[in-house]
Amino acid sequence: MSHKKRDKKKGQNGEEENLEKKASKKEEKNDKMNKKDYEKVLEKLSVELVKMQEWIKFKGLKVVIIFEGRDAAGKGGAIKSITQFLNPRSCRVVALAKPTEREKTQWYFQRYAEYLPSAGEMVMFDRSWYNRAGVERVMGFCTDAEYEDFLRSCPEFERMIIRSGIILIKYWFSVSDEEQEKRFQDRINDPTKQWKLSPMDVEARSKWVEYSKAKDQMFAYTDIKQAPWYVVDSNDKRRARLNMITHLLSLIPYEEIEHPTIVLPDRQKDTGYVRPPKTDQTFIPKIY
Repeated sequence: MSHKKRDKKKGQNGEEENLEKKASKKEEKNDKMNKKDYEKVLEKLSVELVKMQEWIKFKGLKVVIIFEGRDAAGKGGAIKSITQFLNPRSCRVVALAKPTEREKTQWYFQRYAEYLPSAGEMVMFDRSWYNRAGVERVMGFCTDAEYEDFLRSCPEFERMIIRSGIILIKYWFSVSDEEQEKRFQDRINDPTKQWKLSPMDVEARSKWVEYSKAKDQMFAYTDIKQAPWYVVDSNDKRRARLNMITHLLSLIPYEEIEHPTIVLPDRQKDTGYVRPPKTDQTFIPKIY
């Protein structure tokens, strides 16, 4: 076969591969849940989440939900979809920064234990003590001895807090290499999302296989009967959120709390009150 024919055939094969990739991406895009359907289901689930929170408060339950996964896997979006209608006084989100020099000298679990819930509270960890098994291990922020001690200690720590009466639920958000890259590019190009992409995230992208190995090792040690890992397929963010919320609601049996009918009293009658002139107050400009 001549060079020209071979080059032409290679070109045709390359075009076919590109067409197949485009078709696959288009099919994947079309398969993703549309916003209207998503919001309709989320609205119903949000009502159930409120009922669940009221039941947790009524029964004095203590709930911890851990959100782990790769960067841009959809953890933050899932947390927001859960908390948007909940009472923030009894539902807290914990997203800790890197440990201080003082915290580095503490028992590893100490700074996380501080945020564990009291009766009637639900705490969501946006990343958790599992940092040691993931980013710290892969990026070399802990020693081999510290890492191995964590793998041995973590199951016992979790069993201990479960024995204390805490309901511990662990979710791992799983995202494909291609989808993560797409979300990273979206963050790079969107000024409102650029804060989500740290230098650490960029560096971690080049260590995909190391993170996979670390996750497998983490599961091997910490996927225990008392606190199993629940994996969420998060390539479609909307479906992932709905599936995760539905699963969460199934793990905490709850009942609707009956509330007394609220009747608004009549407004107090004006008995000579004189409101100061508006010119005495500083109003913000009406731009819109």
